[in-house]
Order: sequence, then C-alpha cells, then structure tokens
Amino acid sequence: MSNDSNQKIRTYKDAVALITGGASGIGAAIAKDLVRRGASVILADRQLEAAQTLATSLGAKAEAVALDVRDADQFASVVEGTKARHGRIDYFFNNAGIGIGGPVQDHSLEDWRYTIDVNILGVVYGVHAVLPILREQGFGHIINTASMAGQIPCPGLTAYATTKHAVVGLSRSLRAESAQAGVQVSAFCPGVIQTEILNKGGTFGRSMGWADAEPDAEQLAKTKPMDADAFAREALDRVAANDEIIILPRRWYMMARFDKLFPRLFSSFIANRFASEASRLERRAASATAGK
Repeated sequence: MSNDSNQKIRTYKDAVALITGGASGIGAAIAKDLVRRGASVILADRQLEAAQTLATSLGAKAEAVALDVRDADQFASVVEGTKARHGRIDYFFNNAGIGIGGPVQDHSLEDWRYTIDVNILGVVYGVHAVLPILREQGFGHIINTASMAGQIPCPGLTAYATTKHAVVGLSRSLRAESAQAGVQVSAFCPGVIQTEILNKGGTFGRSMGWADAEPDAEQLAKTKPMDADAFAREALDRVAANDEIIILPRRWYMMARFDKLFPRLFSSFIANRFASEASRLERRAASATAGK
C-alpha cells in the first residue's frame, strides 16, 4: 500500500479511468461523461479504429488502445502501460462483453467457450491485472459490467446469464475481500439499454434459432430501453457513492426484489412469459421464411 496519505481516489476531476469495450455502447457513454466531469479516459477495445475516432472527438483527455480481453498478456500490458503513462489508475471499468441468444439446445460448445472467454475470463484477466496496482496505491475502484441477466433468470439468454451471474458473484466477493485495502468494487446490472447489443448481441455477439431474426422495433419499444448517455450519468453518480450493485433503469430493481423474495413464483412467471415469447418469435421466423 502507498505510504502517501494524501493519495486517494479522485471523483472525478483529474481521475484516470481505464474502460474496456470503450469504443461503443455503455463504455463509450461512460467515457464521454467522465471526460465531461474532468477525468482522463483510456478506451481499450478490439475495435481500435472506432476507439480512436471516439478519443479524437473527446479531446486531449482521451486516448485509445487495442485490447482483446481474451488475451491476458495483452490485458496486463494495457494496464501496466496506463499506470506508467498516468502514474495511477482511479477507476477500472471492466466493461467489455458480448451477447449471445437463442435456444440453449442450439448452442455449440464453441458458443459456450466464446461467451465464457469474453464475459468471464475477460473480466478475470482485468481484475488480475489491475488489482495489484490498486492495492499498491491504496485506492481505486473496479466496476464490472454484469447485467440484470446476472440477477434474475433469463431463458433465451442462458449462456449470457450464466456469465453475468458469475460477474455479480465475483464482484460481491472481491468487494468484501478488498475493502480493507482501500479498493472499492461495484457491479453494473443494466436492464435494457439502447446499445448495439440489442441487435443480435452486438458487433461480436451471436444469435441462433428464433433469436436470429431482425429486431422487432415494436416489441423492443415496450421494454422502454434507457438511453446509454442517461445510464452513464446516473451510473457514475452511483459509482461515486460506492454502491455495490447498480441496477438501472430503477424499475428493474423491483423485479430483482420480487425474485429474491418469491423465487419460485418469479421463476414460474418467467417460464410462462418465455414460453409465450418464444412461440411468438418462432411464428415470426416461420412467416419470414415462408415469405422469401
């Protein structure tokens, strides 16, 4: 731990924040709001060109680096480079992830491995690389992006939900373990946010079976997706308050509470709702095929 008692996390003026998956979606929205609040941001993404374009638009307080979170050595290099250039890391947004959807019986083992490599091991590699630095500093905040799929059952997103439950468990356990070292840990559990992941799992996501159809704009609108920039503003306020689990939009919190209080009833509700929705999607897919 650092012996300098004046060293502490900065909220958010002059802070240094490393963001994986920073080129788009929630990562990009977080980056924009952090710069607005006076922080410097490092956008780490395998979409390097998109990250560079965003960094340029954000000005001198933003930079872009290439990172595939499945590569532990590359991850360690990015983290070490960030510390070397900036002298500290205040916030680590362990945000990169992919969506995968469709009937679980259609998932290959490669689909499972891919999801786990990005959504679990990618998070683990980040924690492994950055935690020693934060402990040495005696301050810092790790924010892992999970999902409401890490809070409640999500049939049709079984592989994705598996990984996001793991991220919640990692975050809560690491928070308890790291508190005495001055390291804070939180987890984002977004509901439906208006990002690319809603379109077949995003740029690097996968979909199969009835989930591979084009997004249904009318059905999506019924979920009332939250704007990513609005999510970032509220989520960063919650990070500053050191909240453990950050569920947004707030209406999703009641669904999580329902599940915790009445798990059997909630599981039955979800199963019935899924059966109805899967049937609708199968009919839609069949109709689209017949029309070709």
